[in-house]
Amino acid sequence: MQNVEYVFEDVVRIYDTDAQGIAHYAAYYRFFTNTIEKFVKEKTGIPYPIVDEDLWFVIAESHAVYHKPVKLGDKLTVLLSPKVLSSKTVRFDFKILKDGELTTEGYVIQVAINPKVWKSVEMPKDLINKLMA
Repeated sequence: MQNVEYVFEDVVRIYDTDAQGIAHYAAYYRFFTNTIEKFVKEKTGIPYPIVDEDLWFVIAESHAVYHKPVKLGDKLTVLLSPKVLSSKTVRFDFKILKDGELTTEGYVIQVAINPKVWKSVEMPKDLINKLMA
């Protein structure tokens, strides 16, 4: 993974957990998404994932590896590293830490689309530049 570009703090909430109080696998994608939303908003000033009526970001691929469970109330540090793969595609790599220890790592690949025709489109160059600045 490349250098960490962004750090986000999160907490495991009741709706993230199963009956045993352990974070359900889907919760990790909430942690990933919350981090991307905050990163994109702070870095570019645009809303995410619906930028406007002509540009949305949709997930094309996702992956997570769970090394250690996290539980209700755990404070998490989510590390994000962005990488523009093409003029239409961006990848966000993640590491999730609890008390400095790696619990989870993964990535999300997103494609820029025009929702009116549901086809991929090129991201504006200024957006790419801001994401990678």
